[in-house]
This record gives sequence, C-alpha cells and structure tokens, in this order.
Amino acid sequence: MKIIIDLGGGLDVCFNGQKGFNIEINEGARMSDLVLHLKTICNPKKIEFFVQQDQLRPGILVLINDVDWELEEKEQYQLSNNDRVSFISTLHGG
Repeated sequence: MKIIIDLGGGLDVCFNGQKGFNIEINEGARMSDLVLHLKTICNPKKIEFFVQQDQLRPGILVLINDVDWELEEKEQYQLSNNDRVSFISTLHGG
C-alpha cells in the first residue's frame, strides 16, 4: 500500500534533501513498521536525527493525516492506503 511521507523541521537532511516522498509498505503495517522501514532508507550519516535504536527520536512531532499520533495509538496505529504521515523535528541547534 502507498504511504505519503512529509518531512519538516530539517528532517529532510536524513533523506537526501527530500521534503516528501511516497513509499510502498505491506498491508496491515503499523507505525512501528513504518519507522523501521524509514530507518533502512535514512542516510546513515544522519540517522541519529531520526531514530535512536529502533524508536523514533524524542522531539519529533508525528502527524497521521494531520492528527497528532498521540491521539491515534502512536506506534500501534495500523496504516491504511494513502495515509499521509508527517514527521516534524522540534529540536533545533543554536
């Protein structure tokens, strides 16, 4: 199934400057599966900006179809075809 990925707050550096792209993932996949899949395509030199271990890095706001994933079961949310998932970093250097 197709999932639409949006990146903000500088996370595009983890994915070769792409601010958005589509991916194909297996039917029945959950958000945790999506994070693991994105980890495999993330720039290895920038991966620490996106994940720590197999978990999304703290400080990243996640929206599923423009709704905070905290309201959608977070990692357990079962994805549907054409879901739009936005990852926005709230951490900035200074």
